Amino acid sequence: MPSKPDPNPKSRLDSLRMTNVWGSMLTDEEEQLAKIVVNDVGIRLALLPAGLYEMGADAEGDPLARPNEAPAHRVVFSATVYMGVSPVTQAEYQRVTGRNPSTFTGDQGGPDNPVEGVSWHDAVNFCTALGRRPAERQAGRTYRLPTEAEWEFACRAGSTTIYSSSNDLPLSQANFCGAYGPDGGPRSPARGRTSPVGAYPANLFGLHDMHGNVWEWCQDWYAEDYYETSPLQNPPGPPEGRFKVTRGGSWRSLAASCRASYRNAVTPNNRDAYTGFRVVMMVAG
Repeated sequence: MPSKPDPNPKSRLDSLRMTNVWGSMLTDEEEQLAKIVVNDVGIRLALLPAGLYEMGADAEGDPLARPNEAPAHRVVFSATVYMGVSPVTQAEYQRVTGRNPSTFTGDQGGPDNPVEGVSWHDAVNFCTALGRRPAERQAGRTYRLPTEAEWEFACRAGSTTIYSSSNDLPLSQANFCGAYGPDGGPRSPARGRTSPVGAYPANLFGLHDMHGNVWEWCQDWYAEDYYETSPLQNPPGPPEGRFKVTRGGSWRSLAASCRASYRNAVTPNNRDAYTGFRVVMMVAG
């Protein structure tokens, strides 16, 4: 089961070495947890340890940083969760809901491509329906969308670079619009559609497609200046708003929009061919 919230997480987490090595990030309790869980419909989920990281970006650290990504600030997570290793696929979505709203099917895609054409409400309803399946209820597992802070923590996977592994994003690392690189220089042509999940290398948490493929819905409402007042521990996002946060960029995004700190805002009823989602799983303790 996930670790219970630490009553004094900052003192414990300040002592963690934020490296990319699992052993240096996990508590003794977390070491006893499965690193990967496969649920009733075949979704693979990876353990995300409690930890701390620097969220957001400032211009001095990232020349492409936008005002809504500032200030860079420390975030603390006091409990352990599991996150989908990849975005929810068309096959997984159909197993739970009985339908597939995606554009990229048949010769253009297939069941292993991420589901798209889903609104924020569709994604939330999927999480609810998934948690109500008998096998999931018996296991004490519930599902939700990641918070924006969880998403960026998962994307960075202990790194402090612009992308999860470096300050550049080559086309060999992600499915995005490769017409121009982060510096505006030319790149080779992009795919022009989604790709099967897991087709590109995972980050150091074992998560695929955190950059590109599909934008991913987050739980949070969006506020441009939220970082100026967001809490240190487990930030939940604003209490209300007009837009929901999406993260990660998509197959039609330039590299700059795929950066780990890049924030996007979309109306929650929007459906398009470049937005999907991944899930967070919690286990009853």
